[in-house]
Amino acid sequence: MDGYRFGVPTHAERREVTRAALVDAARPLFAEHGFAATSTEDILAAAGLSRGAMYHHFRSKEHLFEAVYEAVEADLTQRVVEQSIKGRDAMHQLRLGVDAFLDHCLDPDVQRIVLLDGPTVLSWETWREIDERYAYGLIKAALDEAVRAGLITRQPTEPLTHVLLGAMIQAGMVVARAEDPAVAKRQMSRTFKRMLAAL
Repeated sequence: MDGYRFGVPTHAERREVTRAALVDAARPLFAEHGFAATSTEDILAAAGLSRGAMYHHFRSKEHLFEAVYEAVEADLTQRVVEQSIKGRDAMHQLRLGVDAFLDHCLDPDVQRIVLLDGPTVLSWETWREIDERYAYGLIKAALDEAVRAGLITRQPTEPLTHVLLGAMIQAGMVVARAEDPAVAKRQMSRTFKRMLAAL
């Protein structure tokens, strides 16, 4: 009976279904056409919802984009974790995680939503807060374990985490904007391998 009253979805459940429908409809449109070229009408038509339904959940197209951005970040983080946990130790996991991130920088939704439109559509504070919520913790946990295990020189991991996260974001942007993203990805992967080995 949880969540239903005599088989009828609750108001909260109907709200969540509508919100998810808007995010699901907007995501492929933002990925294919970009934020600026995707109209609110396009999203509403894809979702099969009214303008009132959208503004009941999102104050603006920018607010909806933020929800889409966070959904892509959550999926990206999950995929990176699935690859990185195959590593034999913390540094190997970090290398696998960086490689997985760079691989996914070739995905259209990651390229357009996270790397191209995200930094310009979202405020700097919002963009940074979401990135740190997902990626920062993963990198810091790997570095903390690497220090504990003696795999890298004992040092404060917080500043190093910020440096690595910044380098990964920049590398992802280079891959996303490259004339040949696959070549750029291989170059960035080799660079990170040398950089992590130097630790």
